[in-house]
Amino acid sequence: AGGKGYFENGSADIETWSSDATMRTHTRGAPSVFFIHVICLTLVYSTDNIPNTMVPFVNANYDSYPMLYFSRGEIRDLRFKAASTHKHISARLTEAVQTMLSNPFEYLPPWDPKDFSARWNEIYGNNLGALAMFCILYPENMEAINMAKDYMERMAAQPSWLVKDAPWDEVPLAHSLVGFATAYDFLYNYLSKSQQERFLEVIANASGYMYEASYRRGWGFQYLHNHQPTNCVALLAGSLILMNQGYLQEAYMWTKQVLAIMEKSIVLLQEVTDGSLYEGVAYGSYTTRSLFQYMFLVQRHFDINHFKHPWLKQHFAFMYRTVLPGFQRTVAIADSNYNWFYGPESQLVFLDKFVMRNGSGNWLADKIRRNRVLEGPGTPSKGQRWCTLHTEFLWYDASLGSVPPPDYGIPKLHYFEDWGVVTYGSALPAEVNRPFLSFKSGKLGGRAIFDIVHRNKYKEWIKGWRNFNAGHEHPDQNSFTFAPNGVPFITEALYGPKYTFLNNVLMFAPAVSKSCFYPWEGQVTEDCSSKWLKYKHDLAADCQGRVVAAMERGGIIFIRGEGGGAYNPKLKLKSLQRNLLLLHPQLLLLVDQIHLHDDSPLEVATSFFHNVDVPFEETVIDDVHGAFIRQRDGTYKMYWMDDTGYSEKAVVASIMYPRGYPYNGTNYVNVTTHLRSPITRAVYLFIGPSIEVQSFNVHGNSQQLNVFITTDEHAYASYLWTGEDKSHSVFAQVIADRQKILFERTSAIRSAAVSEIRDYIGLVEQNLQHFKPVFQQLEKQILSRVRNTDSFRKTAERLLQFSDKRQTEEAIDRIFAISQQQQGKGKRNRKVAKGFIDAGPDIFAEIEVNERKVRQKAQTLAQKELPVDEEEEMKDLLDFVDITYRQPKNGILIKGQSGLAQMLATARSSAPSMSASYTRLFLILNILIFFVMLAMQLTWFQKAKSLHGQRCLYAVLLIDSCILLWLYSSCSQSQC
Repeated sequence: AGGKGYFENGSADIETWSSDATMRTHTRGAPSVFFIHVICLTLVYSTDNIPNTMVPFVNANYDSYPMLYFSRGEIRDLRFKAASTHKHISARLTEAVQTMLSNPFEYLPPWDPKDFSARWNEIYGNNLGALAMFCILYPENMEAINMAKDYMERMAAQPSWLVKDAPWDEVPLAHSLVGFATAYDFLYNYLSKSQQERFLEVIANASGYMYEASYRRGWGFQYLHNHQPTNCVALLAGSLILMNQGYLQEAYMWTKQVLAIMEKSIVLLQEVTDGSLYEGVAYGSYTTRSLFQYMFLVQRHFDINHFKHPWLKQHFAFMYRTVLPGFQRTVAIADSNYNWFYGPESQLVFLDKFVMRNGSGNWLADKIRRNRVLEGPGTPSKGQRWCTLHTEFLWYDASLGSVPPPDYGIPKLHYFEDWGVVTYGSALPAEVNRPFLSFKSGKLGGRAIFDIVHRNKYKEWIKGWRNFNAGHEHPDQNSFTFAPNGVPFITEALYGPKYTFLNNVLMFAPAVSKSCFYPWEGQVTEDCSSKWLKYKHDLAADCQGRVVAAMERGGIIFIRGEGGGAYNPKLKLKSLQRNLLLLHPQLLLLVDQIHLHDDSPLEVATSFFHNVDVPFEETVIDDVHGAFIRQRDGTYKMYWMDDTGYSEKAVVASIMYPRGYPYNGTNYVNVTTHLRSPITRAVYLFIGPSIEVQSFNVHGNSQQLNVFITTDEHAYASYLWTGEDKSHSVFAQVIADRQKILFERTSAIRSAAVSEIRDYIGLVEQNLQHFKPVFQQLEKQILSRVRNTDSFRKTAERLLQFSDKRQTEEAIDRIFAISQQQQGKGKRNRKVAKGFIDAGPDIFAEIEVNERKVRQKAQTLAQKELPVDEEEEMKDLLDFVDITYRQPKNGILIKGQSGLAQMLATARSSAPSMSASYTRLFLILNILIFFVMLAMQLTWFQKAKSLHGQRCLYAVLLIDSCILLWLYSSCSQSQC
């Protein structure tokens, strides 16, 4: 809602250069250089200004509310879609709201603050977005609208949205804030004037708290962690609401804080080349739920486009290659539930609409939707199942159709090189002989984060592990899962304590250091006293495994991993090698090789194999011990022996998790193997219900292990070369019914280092240049709307509220005087109108000039307020130099003219504006130099007899035109 004709659009004028000079033949290449330069400038301008048709840039042209995700003019189209192309999503919205209406006491927030803050309360913010979206689509349903208003009244009545027992964690507040801000935006026109003001004050209070907390909490400086986008998108939503109400100084600082944090994360995300997220699929859905909202909002409101980000282009594989057959479960690496915390339908349709454009995202979302678990394990929680319905509805593009990927129906092997995970057989129907196999052996935090920390990359931003958080990972290097026929046989143990034995890996005895379960010692990241993984210090900080090989030949899968780097070096493990051979869709051979140094103190190793759903039972056949689980389609069995043919009886047990974890516990088989120096091997066979094993024999020497298996239909001879002698050309050889299959060493995985992103600071600064013009445009619109009204002085006072009161008053008087001069002149004198617009100081430049003092004061206050916490030391915050913070006067908020909460203005560094000024200066100087040299060529040099001199000038002209092209591009990007 801009001013009507009082000022121009914020876009810069384009100068067109032309020359009437007649070029003579002896000037030769000069005209070519000149016209090439002009053409290049035109191309640069036209390329930079191609509109983004997928998410149009609003450019501060707001028509009241809604404005966050769509405008008032789009509502009619949304309602049409709800009855046609989006009917399947609107049906789920309707079901969600009907459930809320039929159980109001279960879903409405409590009035009593003690009840609201008594437990984790994200449910209230999460469900509000879906309810508000339903009200937009079905305005005739007054029962739902009244419930939404009652819902917001109850939330607004709370003194705090934090959880009483976790006041240091802003995540539940972020869920409440983003839901409340979204509902305020959607339902603004249904609220009374009093509700509009009170609810806006609630948003201002919560956003101000989040802004201050961003300087004290890890989410302000721990990148690529799920808390960061969750909290930042909440603060951004609050900022945009305040911005639309005209509270520009507060919104400006909050927005800049969010952008400065998130744009760094997005730069670092370019290092993750496989599209994965190191926290796993479940927490990955937590991250992308907010990350994708952030990407959408900054494109819509600030023209910051991330839709061509290389990580985004690979992220579909992270969702497609991790789904078990049947589309109900995912590989549960790291802290996890059975599948996804949030979505993933919303994230999938986002990828399809804005990135892939091929229908595959819609297809996978539809598959997951149709196969959702309705009861029992894998059912979405009532606090999370609806929270992405509104974004799914907004982002779904029916025109793309539902198109499966080209390789759907064919089991594929996929390697996530950053995550260190191999999967086989994902996203298939749950049918007989449709197996799923996964293997994990990688660097702590993933390759990108690990290498950033250990190679001192991005040193302007990163100070070691303190800028990352691997707390949700597990001590799980060299772990695996197996689901023959899509039935989980060997599973992860989900969200539990960070103990080694709760993963499908090995432990050793006797321990050589303090351990959680003496005399057994696990991986170095195991933590005995914390809910989170140990990762910051000592041996844990260097923990890593490695996928050596992953290949498919003739329908047989071979995977080899090395996990010795995940254990204490004092154990003297020379190598810990795990080999997987999927011989048949229902027959998996696993071989562990433990290679000890001569002086190793180790005597025994013990392996664990888990199933979170069904308990194991013992069995034994011909002195070969085993275990099995009973499933609907039959019995799933496992047997084991060492390389001498001896089979030790296992411990079959179940364990309950301590209170405070979301899952009860797990069932496991524990097999112990006595070690021989230097090499010991343990061999395990996992068998589906359709396979009958008739014989199972093992033979070997120091370099090679031979395993012979006969079933009722097939015979397999497997030869594994496990030694370090690389003269042998293959890792393994399998003879299956006389068919020889080789797994060559030449196909081993070769890790490649990822280079640091060039000019990473400049990339962030470039995107930060985009949002200031939007605020400047809004400032002009606000002053233009009120310039001849009685409220003009009050509005100007609010907009120009500097720390220097005298300067504020002078600026107001100057603007007010010009406003008075224009009364009666109307639209006749546009120059006067423009003078009015430019009369006031640049309030945002003023904020930035004062930023350094404000930041230092904020850091001093934060140091005094905070106890020393190793997880979030102030050192981390002091390194985060390009973000500002200011403690409001008297501690909190100040009432404005309308009773609305106002945060005091804060300041920010003037470095970006100075950079743009220098670029503009150099551009002007270079243009002058170019035309001087061109004039010399056309006048003085035409008399020169030296052809060499003319050629030199041509070369200088060409070089200068390239410099001009670069300067013009820089100036265009920085909007100088």
